[in-house]
Amino acid sequence: MEQPKVLKVHGLDLSYFTGKLEAYLRNKGLPYELIEMDTRDFKRCGKATGVAQMPQVEWANGQWLSDTTLIIEFLETLHTQSSVLPEKPDLRFMAKLLEDFGDEWLWRPALYYRWANSQDARLMSHRLADGMMRDVPLPFFMRRWAILNRQRFFFLWQDGVRPGTAKRVEGHFLETLDALENILKKTPFVLGHKPSLADYGLYGSMFRHFFCDPTPARIMRLRAPAVHEWVARLWNTRLENYAGVAFENDIPAALVPLMNIVTGEFFPYMLANEKAIENRQSRFEFNSKGTLFKLPVQRYRAWRFQRLRTRYQALDQSTQAELNAHFPELAAQLNKPILTPIECRIAGLPISSPSKMKGRTW
Repeated sequence: MEQPKVLKVHGLDLSYFTGKLEAYLRNKGLPYELIEMDTRDFKRCGKATGVAQMPQVEWANGQWLSDTTLIIEFLETLHTQSSVLPEKPDLRFMAKLLEDFGDEWLWRPALYYRWANSQDARLMSHRLADGMMRDVPLPFFMRRWAILNRQRFFFLWQDGVRPGTAKRVEGHFLETLDALENILKKTPFVLGHKPSLADYGLYGSMFRHFFCDPTPARIMRLRAPAVHEWVARLWNTRLENYAGVAFENDIPAALVPLMNIVTGEFFPYMLANEKAIENRQSRFEFNSKGTLFKLPVQRYRAWRFQRLRTRYQALDQSTQAELNAHFPELAAQLNKPILTPIECRIAGLPISSPSKMKGRTW
């Protein structure tokens, strides 16, 4: 399939998933142009794909790519050199699992730190009013007010952030930061000495939010300097330089604290979300270490978790046994049957007809 010489990436330079995709394209050596969205371009992209989210990639012949997970999967099939997927099935599965975790578990604390802290919110509302909303014919202070209130409503209030849950949301960040520090003070990348899909999944939040926004950036510098160094390292990495470096033979022992979060918090959250969708509920409750969250269901996350379970159940018995030897909780959680398959209508390959799924925004 013919690929444009320069990919047109429509997004923002403060966007969670735009940062994830940019890091991958830079590392892979794939030329791209970042087109900073305004509201007009955001609507144009959404009309082309049926998905209100960023980033979106303009392909050849009027076709489009959307959703960073599926974009990276597609580009990996076209550019097999310097793959970010380990060859060994157990490590390959772990890379995909940690991408899901990074994308979906860290979303709430990333948006919390950006919009709950007054210093961060002032900075980011200014940037969005001056950038994303630059084409809106309103005075600057009104654009900034609209952005601030929109983001706080959708990404704090609607997403279960209350005075009684805020400390636990901070805990989600701090615990993950500590677990990553445990890994990255031993090896340069999450699965060892070579970048993998796991790095990119964790990068979106760790780069564009926790590394760049004032409050979490200060925490990262002081609490997790190895994570801080990894963020800069991955941005400056070229995968061609790792062509002669093999992925690890074994699952790193340093992953255990991070996987304790995955199996103890992330999987139960994803299962509760999926069960609520099966029961045709619009909201559900999730207990995180004694803190009760009341949350909206997310069909996309349910699809991701069902896909992860399907991948695990398709592994041969020896690979499953290897994974379970390191993380005994995996089998019970990932062998759960899929009772109500959830369709994903998001477009991850070049398409000519729009999808119908509402996606995530900034």
